[in-house]
Amino acid sequence: MAIQEQRTLPAPFIEDIGQDFAKSLIGVTGLPALAADISGDLTKRTIQDPSDPSKFRPETDEELANRQQIAKERFQTFQQTKTAQDPFAPKVVGQDDLQKDAAALAKSGIGSYEDYLKAAGTQFDKAVTGLEGAEGLMGAGIDQRTAEQIAAGDAPTAGSVAEFMSPYQTQVIDASLKQFDTQKQIQEQAIRDQQAALGVLGAGRAGVQLGQFGADALEQRALLEANLRQQGFQDAAARRQQDIANRQGLASSRLGLGQFQTGLAQTVPGLQRADISTLGSVGAIQQAQAQAQADATREANRMAAFEPQERLGFYGQGVTGLMGGYPAQTTTTNIPNPTPLQTALGVGSTLAGIYGTVKNAGTSAGSLSNILKGVDSDIRLKTDIELTGKSPAGVNIYSFKYKGDDKTYEGVMAQEVPWASIKGNDGYYKVDYSKVDVEFKRLN
Repeated sequence: MAIQEQRTLPAPFIEDIGQDFAKSLIGVTGLPALAADISGDLTKRTIQDPSDPSKFRPETDEELANRQQIAKERFQTFQQTKTAQDPFAPKVVGQDDLQKDAAALAKSGIGSYEDYLKAAGTQFDKAVTGLEGAEGLMGAGIDQRTAEQIAAGDAPTAGSVAEFMSPYQTQVIDASLKQFDTQKQIQEQAIRDQQAALGVLGAGRAGVQLGQFGADALEQRALLEANLRQQGFQDAAARRQQDIANRQGLASSRLGLGQFQTGLAQTVPGLQRADISTLGSVGAIQQAQAQAQADATREANRMAAFEPQERLGFYGQGVTGLMGGYPAQTTTTNIPNPTPLQTALGVGSTLAGIYGTVKNAGTSAGSLSNILKGVDSDIRLKTDIELTGKSPAGVNIYSFKYKGDDKTYEGVMAQEVPWASIKGNDGYYKVDYSKVDVEFKRLN
C-alpha cells in the first residue's frame, strides 16, 4: 500500500523569496561584526579532522590564513558600512569658545584666594608685633610684673598713683620752697629796714609785725607745698588713667586681632568648599560632554554593526507581508511506492495512519517536509574530503564522496552547521540546505 503525502505551499516565487531570506538571515546572524581587526591575533587551534572525526589535529597554515582573511574581511566590511552610514550617525556639537573660556576661568580661579590669605596673615603678624611693642612701652619704668609673669607673657598692669608720680616731684617742691624761703627772708629784711628807719626796731609793736609776717609766711609756704603736691598727684592720676585707657585699647586690639584670625580660619573652609563646588560643576559639564561623545560613537558603531540586520529586517517584513497576503497557493501530492519490507510486514497502512494522525493533530506539512528533505551530510559517512572554499556567510564548503559511492559531491559537514542539522533515526546527521547559503550538488 502506498504512502500519500499532501503539501500545501505558497506561490513558487514567494517560496523562493522565503528561502533566499532564510539564507540571508543565516549569513548576517551566524557571524558577528568586528569593530577591530583581530586577524593578527588569531593563532592556530585544534580542530576535528574532517577525514577522521574521531581524531583532532592542529590547523594547517592554509586553514589559519583562511580564518585570518575572513576576520580581516569582516572588519573591512564593518569599516565600509560605518563610513557609508557616517552622514546618518549621531553627532555631538563640541563646546564653543565661550564655554571653553568659562571652564578655563573657573579652573584658574581655584585657590586664587591663597595670596590674599597670606597677605592678611602677614599683616596680622605685623599688628601683633606692633601691639607687643606698645605693651612693652606702656608703663615704662613702673612695670610691677614679676619675672615669672614676664616670662609667661602677661601684660603689664596699671600700678598705683604714686607709681605715676614724676621722679622730679621732690626736687621741684624743694626748689620751690627754697625760692619761697629766699623771698621770705628778703621781705623780712625789708620790714626790719623799714622799722629801723622809723626808729621802732626792737619795739613791741615791731616784734608783733615780724611775728605776724613769719606766721603768714609759714602758712603760705605750707600752702605752696600742698599745691605743688596736689598738682603732682593730679598729674600722676591723669597719667595712670591714660595708662588704663591705653591698656584697654590694646586689649581691644588684641581681641580684634584674635577675631580677625578666627575669621580667617572660618573663611578658608568656605573658600575651599566653593572651590570644590566649582570643580564639581565644571567636571560634571566636561563629563557630560565626554559621555555624549562616547554615546554618539557607540551609537555610530552599533548602526554600522547592525545595518545588515536592520536592512534584512525590512526585507523580512516585506516577505512576511507577501506570504500572508498573497492568495495563490499550490498543492502537490506525492505517492511513493512502499518498500518490499513495508509490503512484507504490512506496515504501509500503519504509516499512513500515523501520518494522518500527525497531520490531524496539527503538525505542519512544512515541518514534515523539512525533515523528509534533509540530506545525509554526516562527516562519518564521507571520504575524500577537501576544503574548496567558503560561503558569503563564512560556512566551509567541501568536495567529498560518500563511502561506497564513487561520485563526487559538494556541500557542507553537518557537524559544522548545527543550526541546519537534524539527527536521523540511524544516528547520522542530515542537513537542511535551505538554512545555509551553500548549494548541495553533484560534481560528476
